[in-house]
Amino acid sequence: MQDQAATEDLARRAAGGDGAALDGLLTGIRPEVVRRCARFLPCREDAEEAAQDVLLQVARHITAFEGRSRFGTWLYTVVANCCRQKYRELKRRAAEQPAAIEPSHAVDPRTTSVIAGSRVDLLEALDRLEREHPHLVAPLVYRDICQLDYAEAAERAGIPLGTLKSRLHEARRRVRPWLTAS
Repeated sequence: MQDQAATEDLARRAAGGDGAALDGLLTGIRPEVVRRCARFLPCREDAEEAAQDVLLQVARHITAFEGRSRFGTWLYTVVANCCRQKYRELKRRAAEQPAAIEPSHAVDPRTTSVIAGSRVDLLEALDRLEREHPHLVAPLVYRDICQLDYAEAAERAGIPLGTLKSRLHEARRRVRPWLTAS
């Protein structure tokens, strides 16, 4: 991402309605947004689609950025939400239209990324956690996936630091067996 101070300045100006600042902001954050989306989604094309969704959401909702926290923190939230939405969309589409896998497109388990598999497992676990304990999702996403420090994660989740820590502990406890079961 561009220089953090310059990005913060562009974000504040864009939130105030400056169209040129918004254009500069979107251009500057795009590479970082794609990288962040790739942390969630194993397929490059899916990550790029999610990144486009993120940039669109930033453009549409930049006025919601009030500057109380860093723009990067606000952006992490948009990235996490768009990636989780893209994953649900892909999962729904796959369930509705199961595609036959041609032998030339079959995945060779010897060359499949372990990281890619773990990302899908993580997205499945987040999806399940959201169904069963929705209040535990934000602390886990902000702290463990977005890698915000505890104070920033608590601020972003809108809960006290102690509550964040206890929910994070509970979320990790619940998700751990789902990730190791596969």
